[in-house]
Amino acid sequence: MQKRKLGRSGPEIAPLVFGGNVFDWTADEATSFKLLDRFVERGFNAIDTADVYSSWGSGLSGGESETVIGNWLAKRGRRDDVVLMTKVGMWEPRKGLSADTIAAAVDESLKRLRTDHIDVYFAHLDDAEVPLVETLGAFGRLVEAGKVRTLGASNHTAERLREALAVSEDNNLPRYEIIQPAYNLYDRSFESALAGVAQEHGLGVVSYFSLASGFLTGKYRSVDDLKGAAREGFLQGYFDERGLKLLDVLRKVADEVKATPAQVALAWLMSRPALTAPIASATSLQQMEDILGAAELALPGSALEVLEDAGRHDA
Repeated sequence: MQKRKLGRSGPEIAPLVFGGNVFDWTADEATSFKLLDRFVERGFNAIDTADVYSSWGSGLSGGESETVIGNWLAKRGRRDDVVLMTKVGMWEPRKGLSADTIAAAVDESLKRLRTDHIDVYFAHLDDAEVPLVETLGAFGRLVEAGKVRTLGASNHTAERLREALAVSEDNNLPRYEIIQPAYNLYDRSFESALAGVAQEHGLGVVSYFSLASGFLTGKYRSVDDLKGAAREGFLQGYFDERGLKLLDVLRKVADEVKATPAQVALAWLMSRPALTAPIASATSLQQMEDILGAAELALPGSALEVLEDAGRHDA
């Protein structure tokens, strides 16, 4: 499987990233271990998590996903086979991007992950209250100490990302090499400005909500199907007129190319020139095989054109 380089100086990853927000939330530890085993057995290597995962789940407080990954790494001994991505700044006990918060949070993440370094460490949420030179200086010290290999920014506007890149250059500090925006067939806002900044500066891009919280799997046909679903709160906004039309087109394309809607939605993302790899989650081995199959699906030009038209905001 051909790997893709994350930015100019980031690691090489397979064309799909496993989203670890499900670990110890909708997938217990035993299931999570099986999913991780299958993921790396199939030649994939990038795992995304965050200190805040999955604090929103019933009975959870955050840190659970990192803990599961750390337990798996300790049991399987496969640290050198994976690219670990985690984040700081969104979790209530370590909120924001002050130097003190970053310094404390990274050590806690390293302890939970049971490793001595993080391959990609993301600023999970922009923090306008802390000077960028303080935030980037703190990240730079982590790079110098060997605790972090590469820096990333999630949930940043194009304007703030440009500003951060300029601060890094002006102060001789490590820059954000990778960004993590929301991006999928339904939500195309990444394309308006952020994609241009990424391409201009040679940044790697890994997208979250790549399947729109499961909407683009075709599993849910109406709002009524969401009742009792773990992701009900994430999914409500997709079932508008445009979303339902898009879902209909997605199913038709999937039938034509003999694939699943999830595979088509992910393969469309993999075809986008500004994207390095989408992030997707699975809670069963069947779902895992489904999303991994997207990496082997080459959509014909006609299918890409139909999806492009259906996914436009003016469609």
